[in-house]
Amino acid sequence: MSTTVADHVLQRLREWGVEHVFGYPGDGINGLLAAWGRAEDRPRFIQSRHEEMSAFEAVGYAKFGGGLGVCAATSGPGAIHLLNGLYDAKLDHVPVLAIVGQTHRTAMGGSYQQEVDLHTLFKDVASDFVETVTVPEQLPNVLDRAIRTAYARRAPTAVIIPGDVQDLDYSAPTHEFKMVPSSLDRSAWTAIPSQESLERAAEVLNSGDKAAILIGQGAAGAQPEVERIAELLGAGVAKALLGKDVLSDELPYVTGAIGLLGTRPSYELMRDCDTLLTIGSSFPYTQFMPEFGKARAVQIDIDPHMVGMRYPYEVNLVGDAKATLTRLIPLLDEDRGREWYDTVCANVARWREVMESRAHLSADPINPEYVARALDPLLPGNAMVTSDSGSAANWYARHLTSRPGMRSSLSGTLATMGCGVPYAIGAKFAHPDRPAIALVGDGAMQMNGLAELITAAKYRDRWEDPRLVVGVWNNHDLNQVTWEMRAMEGAPSFLPSQEIPDVPYAAFARSLGLTGIRVEKPEDVEAGWRAGLEADGPAVIEFLTDPAVPPIPPHATWEQMEATAASILKGDSDRTSMVRQGLKAKIQEFLPGHDRP
Repeated sequence: MSTTVADHVLQRLREWGVEHVFGYPGDGINGLLAAWGRAEDRPRFIQSRHEEMSAFEAVGYAKFGGGLGVCAATSGPGAIHLLNGLYDAKLDHVPVLAIVGQTHRTAMGGSYQQEVDLHTLFKDVASDFVETVTVPEQLPNVLDRAIRTAYARRAPTAVIIPGDVQDLDYSAPTHEFKMVPSSLDRSAWTAIPSQESLERAAEVLNSGDKAAILIGQGAAGAQPEVERIAELLGAGVAKALLGKDVLSDELPYVTGAIGLLGTRPSYELMRDCDTLLTIGSSFPYTQFMPEFGKARAVQIDIDPHMVGMRYPYEVNLVGDAKATLTRLIPLLDEDRGREWYDTVCANVARWREVMESRAHLSADPINPEYVARALDPLLPGNAMVTSDSGSAANWYARHLTSRPGMRSSLSGTLATMGCGVPYAIGAKFAHPDRPAIALVGDGAMQMNGLAELITAAKYRDRWEDPRLVVGVWNNHDLNQVTWEMRAMEGAPSFLPSQEIPDVPYAAFARSLGLTGIRVEKPEDVEAGWRAGLEADGPAVIEFLTDPAVPPIPPHATWEQMEATAASILKGDSDRTSMVRQGLKAKIQEFLPGHDRP
C-alpha cells in the first residue's frame, strides 16, 4: 500500500516526538483523519468540543509539558476558530504548530464553499512561519521548518495542506534543482552575552543598596541561580504572572505577583528600590516599575527583539537566563548591608497577615478570597494549577503559594477568557500522573468550561491520576470587568452587560458522570476542595461567592478608594455592600494581623 502525504505527516510528527494532537474533525482534513486510522491513532488525536479549545489545549500541553503543542483543524470555520488560542500562544511565547486543511487546489480562487484565504488569516498570528503544501516533495521541509521555528522562536506556526494534496502519494524531495531536502535534528543551543556586557551589568548591580529583581517565565530553569543572585544582592524578588511557578513563594524575600493583580510588597519593592534586575520577563505595565531616573536597571532575556522596551535599562543582556546568571554572579560584590533585605522580608510577612485577614472577612454568602485561601494548604506537591482570566486570577495570584515541584499558568499577555479548563486538559495529557486544578469564574465557565467538561469526561480513563478539579467562583457577575468599570471609568455596574445567568455547574458535572459539589456556606469550603481532590476522576466544585468583594490593586490609597466609592454610589446596583466590603478589605492593611471584622 502506498504512503500518502497525510500518512507522511503523521510519520514525521512521530519522528519529532509528537505524542498528542488536539483537534476537531472536518472534511478539510479527511485525508489526515483517514491516515490517523491507518496509523492506529499515533500520535493520539484528542477531540475537543471546539477548535479554539484544541488550540488552548495545545498551549496548555506546551506550557506544562515543555515541548511542542500541536493542534489540527479543518478548512474555513475550523481554521478561523483556532485563532484565539494561537494568539494566546503567540503573546505568551509558546511553541505550537497548527496543521490546517484547505479546499482542493482545483477549487482555490473560485469562491468555493469554506474557502478562506488562510495565508492572510494566519499571516499575523503565525508570522514566524506559515506555508501551504502544494506538492508532496515540499512536505518534509515545510513541516520540519514549522516545528523548528516554533521551538526556536517560541511561537505558533501553521502548515496548510489542501484536501487533495493530503491524498496524493508521498514522494521525497530528490537531489535536483529547486528541491529542498530537510532533516529532523534540532540540537540544543545556549545564548551567552559578551564578557564586556556582563561586566557593565555587574557595575550597575554593584552600585546600589536597594536591589529589586523581577522574574518571568524566561527565568524557568534558573531557579538556583535566581536564588543565589537574590541572596548576593539582598534583593526582593517580584514575579510577573507567567513567572509565578519559577520561584517558591515560601522564600521570605519573594514578594509575589506584580501589577494590578499583584501584592503590596511587590509594589513597595519597585517604588523604593534603587537597582532593578529583570530576568526573562516582558512585563508591560511600566507604572508598576521604578520611577524613571530613580533606579539603575539591567535586563536579561534570550530574545534580542524583546529587550530594552519596557524600561530604560542601562544594560540589556541577551542570553539564556541560567547561563547568563552563572557568568554574572561571580562578578557581584558579596559584602552588603541587611537593612533593605530585612525591610523587604518584613513587608512580605505583613502582607501575608493582611491577606489571611482579608480571606476571613465575612461576605454574602462566601468571600471569594477565602475560596482560594482554603485551597492553598491542600494543594498536592505536584499539582498543576491553571487560572482563567477574571477576578479569580486575582485570588490565584495573591493567595496560592507556589512551592517547589508545583506548576501553574494562565493567559498572561492575551488575558483571554475561557482558557482555564482547556489548559488543565492539555496539562493532563502532558503529565497524566499529576493532578490538575483549574480556577475559573462563572463567566469563563459559561464561555468554554462547560463544554470542555465533556472532553474531560471523555478522556478521564487516559490519565494515570484521573483528578482534574475545576473550582468555579459563581457570583452571577462578570466581576473583573465590573470592577474595572467602577475603578477605571468611575461608572456603576451596567447590569445588561455584567449580570450572567445562574447555571448549575455542579449538577451539570454530575450529569456527565463526574463529581459535582455545590458549596453555599463558608464552613463548607474546605470540605468541598477536599472532596474534589479526593475524587476518583474529574470534579467540579461550585462556590457561591460575593461579587461585592473588591480585587483591590496593591497601590490603592484611601483617597482612591473614596473616589471610587463616591462615583459608584451614584447608582450601582450593589453599592452598599460593595463599599462595605471594600472598606473592610482595605482596613486590614492598618490593623494587627489577626483582627478580623
